[in-house]
This record gives sequence, C-alpha cells and structure tokens, in this order.
Amino acid sequence: MRKTLVVAGGGAAGFFCAVTAARLNPQLKVILVEKTGKLLSKVKVSGGGRCNVTHACFSIPDMVRKYPRGARFVKKTFHQFFTTDTIQWFEERKLHLKTEEDGRMFPQSNSSQSVIDCLLQEANQYQVEIRLHHEIKNIDYPTESNSFTLHFSNELRLNADFICLACGGYPKSSMFEWILQSGHSIEEPVPSLFTFNMPGHSINSLMGVSVPDVQVKIAGESLKERGPLLITHWGISGPAILKLSAWGARLLKEKEYRFEIRVNWLGDRSDQSVRDEMLMTRESSGGKKIRQKNSFGLPQRLWEWLLEQAGIKDIHWADLPAALQNKLIQLITNQSFPVEGKTTFKEEFVTAGGIRLSEINHHTMESRIRPGLYFAGELLDVDAVTGGFNFQHAWTSGFIAGKSIAEKTF
Repeated sequence: MRKTLVVAGGGAAGFFCAVTAARLNPQLKVILVEKTGKLLSKVKVSGGGRCNVTHACFSIPDMVRKYPRGARFVKKTFHQFFTTDTIQWFEERKLHLKTEEDGRMFPQSNSSQSVIDCLLQEANQYQVEIRLHHEIKNIDYPTESNSFTLHFSNELRLNADFICLACGGYPKSSMFEWILQSGHSIEEPVPSLFTFNMPGHSINSLMGVSVPDVQVKIAGESLKERGPLLITHWGISGPAILKLSAWGARLLKEKEYRFEIRVNWLGDRSDQSVRDEMLMTRESSGGKKIRQKNSFGLPQRLWEWLLEQAGIKDIHWADLPAALQNKLIQLITNQSFPVEGKTTFKEEFVTAGGIRLSEINHHTMESRIRPGLYFAGELLDVDAVTGGFNFQHAWTSGFIAGKSIAEKTF
C-alpha cells in the first residue's frame, strides 16, 4: 500500500514540501490541495512581480537578526537548509539568481513567473497531484486506525498518512479554529509589514519622493530603523517603515495604530553636524538662496517642503535668522509626524503570530502533539522583515518537512 501525504497550501512552503517529499520518495503519493483557484500567488506578486527568492546572506547568526519572531527557531532550521541550499536548488534546475546591491536575490529573468514555472515543472516531474478549490473544513485525527481524514468545504474527503499544513498566515484568531482542534495553540496573529497612514498631512503632497537613508523612531519607545523611505499619497512607506512595522507589530497593534514617529531625514546625523554644515554653507555660499543651495543632498521637493515648514521664505543663506535655522535643523534631524492607521498590501500581507513553535520539532517540522502532522511556512509563529527572508523560511521549513516525511515512509 502506498502511503499518502496531503499538503495543504499552494504557496512556497507547501510546494517545497510536496516536491521534496515526492522527489526523495517516489513510492509516496503526494497530493497538494489549495483552497483558492491560484497557485503560488505570493510568489507571483512579491518584489513587484519579480519574486525576491532569498537574500545573499551566508551567515546564520547575521540572518536570524532579520526575524522579529522565530529567530531561535530558524537559527536551528537553517542548519538543515540555508540560503546557499536555496540558491543551489534553483541553479540545478536552470533558474539562475542575481544579487542586487541591497542583498535581495531575484531570478535573472526579472520575472516571478520563472520561479512559478520551475516549481510547477518540479511538481509535474515527480507526479505531485494538485487540486484547486479544496478548502479544508476539518480534520479527523487518527485513533485506532493510522490515518487522517480531511473534510473539504466541497463535501469531498481525503485520507492521508501524513499531513503538512502550509496554508499561510491567518489575520484573525478565529480562522485557526479548524487547526486548534488538533490540540495545538497559537500566538495571536497581528499584521506585520505595513505602511504608516498620515491622512491629510501636507507631506502627502510629495507623493513619489524617496529618500535613500532615513532613521525613523517610534516616539517614547526604543524602536528605530534605518533605510530608504518613500512618501506616498496616504503617508510613508519604504523599507525603513516596513522593517519598523515588523519589529513593532505587537506594540503598534496595542496602540491601535495611532502613535507619533520621529524622522531624521539624514540617517543618524546629529543636529550639531547639520549645524556645522550650515555654518560652512553660510561662509562659502552666503550669497546663494537657501532654496537653490541644498547642501544635504535631499530631494529638491522635500528640501523646499522643509523650508516651507520652517517658515523660511525666499532668502539667502547669509540672511538666515538663528531662530529659523534652529527650526530647520530640528525638522531635518527630528521631525515629528502623527500616524493614524496603517495600510497592508493584501497579496504581500505578512502575519506575526501563528502556531506556537514550542509545539513543533525543529528537526522535522512534525507536531509534538499529533504524530504525522507537519507544519511549514507562515502558519508558524515566524516572520521576518522584507528582503527575501520570509521566503527563505518557507523554503527551509517546506524542505525539512518534505524530507522528514519521505524518510519516514521508506
């Protein structure tokens, strides 16, 4: 009798589990079920449609610093399948990756479709059966018999010797109900990786302006991040904001997404260094208008907006009063903004929270509560900042689960 594995979830983790198990054990029948009509939807849209496959980080201690939740868990799992293994896996299947300046790795094709095609081809090669529109309603867990029964909302049923749940992150605790029947528990899900809304603020008129190195702090808290910032028509976004939202996911939920941020438009430059720079500018270019002589390399639209906020009119550097200069320094290095709400992107939505990691064996991804039940991907209480780190956890956990199940069935 062939053993059967049912993998729930047609995303990165689910596919990697399915194709790994099928490849390593041809005697295993592998069925991948997906509740929607789409496969690999996050792969499709990530990185602006290019798919940020992983990150060019080859040190596990450095890598784990990118995970606000689950760092200790991935520190262990990465010893089994790390970024180097991901790169090699795709290279062996003729999908070549390239590294960008910030370390993100994309397919050389610049198209997420090439990643999707690679995974679909692998599934086809190893006879993974794929069933769409199969939403799990509940699972009967083994008692005397040694198999699971999955019940779907379309009234169909499937028997399985092994199940891997890789159905992504759920934004609401109530959506975990069918999983909690297994005896597992969860860390409450909260949004991560979101942008900050500042409705009606005048900075929104600078929509499209990006600043390459900004430091952002949550006022009254120790949280701060550096990186590029993008001004949008509803507030601010970009890597610095997304990273800050990830590290502050639970705190900002408690604040109901109403808080104050402080922005240093020049990274970590001190107000004294900005003051010194202004003094040199006044001495060397006192006859030039302040609007035209922007010695800090800020985008011109932002520079003119900051001058307007400081109340500086069309005057020369030599004529800048001390009070207005102090105001401008304060705006450049420590500008305050009220945040009222957040915006998440549905397709790239990442959830903090999920199945408690203490209930999972990191060597195998098998449940410590229900033998034969495995977990992979974002369903676990693991999440990372942007840059390919969430995908790496998906590949790693999916691979370990698939390999463990394949070995069990020999």
